[in-house]
Amino acid sequence: MKRLAAVLIAAPLMLTGCVVPYGGATPSATNAATDGGPTPTGTYAPDAGARTFSTLDKAGIEKIKASKSASFDMTTGWLSKDSVGLEDGSSQAPDVSIKDGTMSVIIEGPTGVVTAQTDRLRMNGMNTGSNFSEVTYFLTAQSLNEYTTIIRDGVDRYGINNEAAEDWIQSISAKPDQKSEFAIGTGTSTGLQVTYDLRYDGAKDTQVIIVHVNPM
Repeated sequence: MKRLAAVLIAAPLMLTGCVVPYGGATPSATNAATDGGPTPTGTYAPDAGARTFSTLDKAGIEKIKASKSASFDMTTGWLSKDSVGLEDGSSQAPDVSIKDGTMSVIIEGPTGVVTAQTDRLRMNGMNTGSNFSEVTYFLTAQSLNEYTTIIRDGVDRYGINNEAAEDWIQSISAKPDQKSEFAIGTGTSTGLQVTYDLRYDGAKDTQVIIVHVNPM
C-alpha cells in the first residue's frame, strides 16, 4: 500500500502514444458485459473467420456510425493502415464518435479478442509507418462499484495486473472522494498490450477508463 500511495501522490503516469485528455469523450460507454454488447471472451468468437472487418476511410466511418459496430483484424499483432482502407504510410489518425448511444468494438488479436461498448474510438497513426501504433477507446461507470467491476473484468479478460488493480481499488475505496490518475500494469493474454488508464475523480458522477490497445 505504501508503494501505491507513492504512485498516487506522484505525477500521473502518462503512456506513450496518443492519449486523449480526460473529458475528450462524451461519457456514455460501459463494458460489453453490462451494456448488451459482444460477450466478453478471451478466445475467438465462433464466427471470427467469417467476420467482415471495418474500414476507416470516409465511407467506412459512416458505416460504423450507422451500424454502431466496428471490428478490426490484429491477428498478426498489428493493425495496418492498408487493411482499413487508408494508404500505406498515411499520417491520418481516424476518430470515430457516436453521438447517440454506443458502438460495439471487436479487436481480434493473435491469441484472443478485445471487446467493448464505447462512444469513441481513436487510432494513433500520426506517423509515416505502415501500421497504427495504438487503438484507444473509452469505458465509463456511474459508481465506484461499477468502476471496480470493469477493472476486475479487465484483469480476468486481458491479464491486467491483478495486484496493482486490487491495491488501487483498496486505496480508492478507503477514500472514494479523492482523485486519481493511474495506469494499471498491461495485460497481454490476447497477444496485444491492453492497458487500463484510470481517470477517477470522486467529485464527478461519471468515471472514465481510457483503454489503450498496442501491438506487442
